[in-house]
Amino acid sequence: MATSTKTLTGPRPLAARVRALRPSATLAVGARAKELKAAGVDVLSFAAGEPDFDTPEPIKEAAKKAIAEGMTKYAPVPGDNDSRSAIAEKLTAENRIPGVTPEHVVVSTGGKQSLFNLFMALLDPAGDGSEARRVILPVPAWVSYAPQAQLAGGEVHEVVTTPETAFKMTPEQLDEALSPDSRVLVLNSPSNPCGTMYSPDEIRALGAVIERVTTGPAPRCPHLVVVTDEIYEKLVFDGQEHFSIGSIPSISERVLTVNGLSKAYAMTGWRVGYFAGSGDFGVEVAKATAKLQSQSTTAIPTFILPTLRVAFEQCQDFVEHLRSTFEQRAEVMYNGLTAIDGLVCPRPTGAMYAFPDVSAHFGKSSPKGTRIDSALAFSQALLDEHHVALVPGEDFGTGGEKCCRLTYACATEQIEKGIERLREFVDSLR
Repeated sequence: MATSTKTLTGPRPLAARVRALRPSATLAVGARAKELKAAGVDVLSFAAGEPDFDTPEPIKEAAKKAIAEGMTKYAPVPGDNDSRSAIAEKLTAENRIPGVTPEHVVVSTGGKQSLFNLFMALLDPAGDGSEARRVILPVPAWVSYAPQAQLAGGEVHEVVTTPETAFKMTPEQLDEALSPDSRVLVLNSPSNPCGTMYSPDEIRALGAVIERVTTGPAPRCPHLVVVTDEIYEKLVFDGQEHFSIGSIPSISERVLTVNGLSKAYAMTGWRVGYFAGSGDFGVEVAKATAKLQSQSTTAIPTFILPTLRVAFEQCQDFVEHLRSTFEQRAEVMYNGLTAIDGLVCPRPTGAMYAFPDVSAHFGKSSPKGTRIDSALAFSQALLDEHHVALVPGEDFGTGGEKCCRLTYACATEQIEKGIERLREFVDSLR
């Protein structure tokens, strides 16, 4: 009987864009935390980036009413006119961004999709005829900015910040980072993971740099666009004021503002995000991202759309209660962390995170023999030996590898208990 010599081959490797994505350095810690909890261990988690509040009742009722009234068919891709008008009105009156109309607004499945759509609309891969591919990213920064920009073809240029400057980029750093091929500047204030924010004067100073390099007869950065993620704008502390860079008239038409209802309105699972620009360019980008979205998710669920106006108009007391609660917790977290030997942590002034530098303890070992040579090793040993789950900072960009992120989106009692376990762990290192 003849033997076949045919060679069987499998499918070709996965696409390069997927193979190039780095796996999360935090997954091992998260998996270990779940394993311990399943075994009955009392794990205190400070990892979740979502409020521990329930969605306000008026928002829930608006969605129920919409379902009862039959709002269960397809919605327009960028959102219906009423929801887009509500967003435009909010950005005009509250954020003072000039010239925002419903035409400038696109509602997406969370702020993350809004960001993805924008990077895809603004960036070209190498060889596609555009030399403006550089993405300026102050780091440490939220884990998805760089991968999303790279998937779209951008080249990420990090601007490294430190705890000593509250993880904020200076105008001088921005000016040095900008070049003729700069296409996108990403801003996030208040910041995930850093928990700090730019003051109005600091935003204006960055805006002055942007105006200088984009105007005049021979601008240095003619193609520069600002993508500003303001998802934590309501969670600000110490009497500080959130200031939208899109409100600066001289650069407003170069600014694309991303926001959503996830954080301030405790609606993380509802997946409501949006972006808006202004001027002719803002309309052009809105049309482009709507076209992209039409080929992916289409629109958010129709019955969720009425909740936007209800949130903006009926839930500000809830937002203030959430904000003031987080402000109190931030103080407890900050005081506890800075009392621990070797930890360096800027005071949280916004969002829901503290981001201490733990590198003073690198080179030490835990009682069970774990060598502490990174934030990941620090987090793993802390979880295994004292049952506290943090997010190691490796995935947040340069500088993050020295830090760990803790959220105070949990009860004050848990914060105090977790801080005590963290102190005991640090004291045990030798």
